[in-house]
Amino acid sequence: MESSAEELEVAATGLTVEQAIANLRSPDLSLRYYAAWWLGKFRVREPAAVDVLIAALEDEADRTELGGYPLRRNAARALGKLSDRRAVPGLICCLDCDDFYVREAAAQSLAMLGDPSAIPALTKLLDGGVDAAVDVPGRPHLTQPYDSVLEALGALQAKEAISLIQPFTEHPSPKIQYAALRAMYQLTQEDSYGQRLVAGLNSDDLKLRRVVLSDLGAIGYIGAAAAIASCRAENSFKLLSLKGLLESQLQTQPTQLSDPAIRLMSLMDSLL
Repeated sequence: MESSAEELEVAATGLTVEQAIANLRSPDLSLRYYAAWWLGKFRVREPAAVDVLIAALEDEADRTELGGYPLRRNAARALGKLSDRRAVPGLICCLDCDDFYVREAAAQSLAMLGDPSAIPALTKLLDGGVDAAVDVPGRPHLTQPYDSVLEALGALQAKEAISLIQPFTEHPSPKIQYAALRAMYQLTQEDSYGQRLVAGLNSDDLKLRRVVLSDLGAIGYIGAAAAIASCRAENSFKLLSLKGLLESQLQTQPTQLSDPAIRLMSLMDSLL
């Protein structure tokens, strides 16, 4: 029987699933850190792998001088890729962690797992509104991982949070604005939010244009197709964005190709 590409890649690393799970229980912090990353990278969905990753969310041994929890971060990121909702309670607890990057990873993974029970805890991170969303002195981030939180609330269809999310569409940071616009479109389907994202494709900052391409693909905004194809960005980013639009179209009409889906495929062909 032929091995899958993923199985071949796993074999090439020289690590087995059993070894990775054992390494997460090792006293060697570097082995534990790598094992958490590895289990997520190769989407090892075995219950034993999920169990050790959930336990790692409470790790106290791997701590940086500034108080960060590197192992918790890797474990939180990995759990979002494993499609096991047993991780949701632990990830919700991580939203109270002192480490900004643990909270960020937890919000992203909760969005991936799609469990609405996370909505109240995610909404709480918006306490204080835009006025509280300011830089932390001496740190390269805001008080909360607002872009990840807003995206999670949109993905989880947290309509009860609309009044809290909407003001962030005017936040001074473009990335926060885009995350809020993305969420608002997902929650309301109002065209104005999609159009504001499309306008972001004209940003002078390539990194921001890439962010908008990702956001438009995530929400499947069909009105952005032509603008995505002509955006001043790498074709790889444009193709991923158009792929998101196409997948959204196929979900609405799974039995036949609609005219918009056919046009999207033509646009994608032109970028290859």
